[in-house]
Amino acid sequence: MMRTKIVCTLGPASDDENVLRQIIRAGMDVARINFSHGTQSDHARRIGLVRRLAQEEDAQVAIMGDLQGPKFRIGALPAGGVLLEDGRRLVLSASQPYAGDGAALVIPMPHPDFIAAMRPGQRLLVDDGALILRAAADPVGDAVLCDVVSGGILTSRKGVSAPGAHFTMSAITPKDRADVQFAVEQRLDALALSFVRKDEDLIELRELVRALGADPIIVAKIEKPEALDDLPDILRATDVVMVARGDLGVEAPPEQVPFHQKTIIRSCLNAGVPVITATQMLQSMIEWPSPTRAEASDIANAVLDGTDAVMLSGETAVGKYPVDSVRAMANIARHAEEHAWTACQPPGFASQPAALRGNMPAPDDVTEAITSAAVEIADGVGARAIVCTTATGHTARMMARHRPTRPILALTPHYRTFQFTAFMWGVQAVLAPVFTSTDEMLAAAARVAEQEGYAAPGDLIVVTGGLPLGAGKTNLIKVHEV
Repeated sequence: MMRTKIVCTLGPASDDENVLRQIIRAGMDVARINFSHGTQSDHARRIGLVRRLAQEEDAQVAIMGDLQGPKFRIGALPAGGVLLEDGRRLVLSASQPYAGDGAALVIPMPHPDFIAAMRPGQRLLVDDGALILRAAADPVGDAVLCDVVSGGILTSRKGVSAPGAHFTMSAITPKDRADVQFAVEQRLDALALSFVRKDEDLIELRELVRALGADPIIVAKIEKPEALDDLPDILRATDVVMVARGDLGVEAPPEQVPFHQKTIIRSCLNAGVPVITATQMLQSMIEWPSPTRAEASDIANAVLDGTDAVMLSGETAVGKYPVDSVRAMANIARHAEEHAWTACQPPGFASQPAALRGNMPAPDDVTEAITSAAVEIADGVGARAIVCTTATGHTARMMARHRPTRPILALTPHYRTFQFTAFMWGVQAVLAPVFTSTDEMLAAAARVAEQEGYAAPGDLIVVTGGLPLGAGKTNLIKVHEV
């Protein structure tokens, strides 16, 4: 069983039914719908296709909508773009159209909140840093004077970021609100919020979806450095975290991104919050049929760092080799898992699970104590699997954070929790009714472990549950013979 989960972005490259079926078979656990591209009719068609094929393949596939967020973009420019020469002065305007005649060069930037946040010396990175501008003065009205630091051809709708600038606008734009409404109507399992800065951004989204009568899994995309300052509160406010290295690598110096990635993953492990590592993991496979050695190392190191999931973006959305990309990612992740406990520790270091547990805080509640003990006991008695009963998924993710050598089976009566486990390392979920007795719970745990191929009659499993049944937090642990 592969433990690391795979998130795949859907798009034109995966629209063919046979291609999408092969992507599911290759290991997709979460299908990502990117609301930054495509129409709602496109998204609805893909959502319906994923659900039908997953049912036909008897596969667990959660569907995540990814909100665009407050992405700032250049306005309309002439076809072919505009040449910005180094040292040229221009005006970014929130209200004026493009004007290139005479000495004044006006570039439309239809975001008044962005213009208002500019201060002299502020660096502006256009098209992921392909062009660089610098604000030359404070804004005047809805325009700001800028100098071209590193020029090139600027075309319409290119993204603009301002590292270090502070914006007062909501993290949820009017477009996002329309997409949230659509996501609720489509019963999406998860919603990812872009450009999270603080926990209040996530609270705002959760209140919005609950007002619409829904309770999807919330994913916090960490792509702004200021989010790192509020990371503990963000972890308390979210269900899942995504290390969105694309925009994070624009907002922060590229040399800092690997260390931010490790910090975020370690923090998520400690908190028991599933974490996705994303962006450019197999970028070369958009054009080529096999990954580079650097890409293989990138995926393997993310797995060894402790990521729960890895994500494909353009590789499966617009790439030439979407199925091969998923297979390559699965092979690399699986190989990394096989060596995680033995070959990847420096001399004198403990094995991987013990090293992870050694860096975690001591258990401070009963559930944490039970899950920590379950992992130790399973190793000690040679259990074939750990089976946890869970209503919300809390026990499953607390168990997964210890990265046990044994597979984790989660029995839950709730579909939301069932789909939540698609983000959790090493957890396979099975829908089960609310048990009426401890004996019924143990019998179901043994039956599922045998049905899923993890245990045979006479094998031992470790079972955790909560008393009173259906209402209690995890407070029970038993070594049970199948």
